[in-house]
Amino acid sequence: MPALSVYVWLSLFLAFGSSPVSAPQPKETVNWLTLPEAMEKSKKQPKKIVIDVYTTWCGWCKKMDREVYQNPAVVAALNRDFYVVKLNAEQKQPITVNGTTYQYNSSYKAHELALGLLKGEMSYPSTVFLNEQQQVMQRLPGYYSAQDFLRVLAYLAEK
Repeated sequence: MPALSVYVWLSLFLAFGSSPVSAPQPKETVNWLTLPEAMEKSKKQPKKIVIDVYTTWCGWCKKMDREVYQNPAVVAALNRDFYVVKLNAEQKQPITVNGTTYQYNSSYKAHELALGLLKGEMSYPSTVFLNEQQQVMQRLPGYYSAQDFLRVLAYLAEK
């Protein structure tokens, strides 16, 4: 009898366990870049740049990561129309952009690059949009739902 149950389990595994239908489909994700990478790519193939300015402790930033940056329609729009950057506003590592090196500023407890992009208005999450000439065209402080964020992306992609 024990041999029969092994045979049954083996048959079930071969019949269902290795079926391609049971394998989960890979999910498309945002193609995150560093700001220097995005700017370099934009010089070669111009696109607008979206910068997600966040902190590791920010609950709304995490909600935006879960509900917006994993939304399939948002992911598709971002990857198609923009170069996308994730910038930790409190990171300690220096970042060099266009020959200028930005450092962590302990007085403000924020990175100089984040301070500059947000003009000192440190609200998390914040989204900064750069045009093809790498100039700030829009700053959006706060959380946006996937539906609202898609509207913003559609508008700015055409602008």
